[in-house]
Amino acid sequence: ANPYVAAERGFMDRVIFPHETRLQLTHALRALRTKRATLPPKKHGNIPL
Repeated sequence: ANPYVAAERGFMDRVIFPHETRLQLTHALRALRTKRATLPPKKHGNIPL
């Protein structure tokens, strides 16, 4: 029930206050707006059977 204990144990990066929630969400969504997911290259092709 205490977020500071979870933060000390490394389960989360930081604790934000309720009045900061909207600001933090907008920063996170702006950072993700231009992110493009790239797939790793294939290691092996399909084997014809």
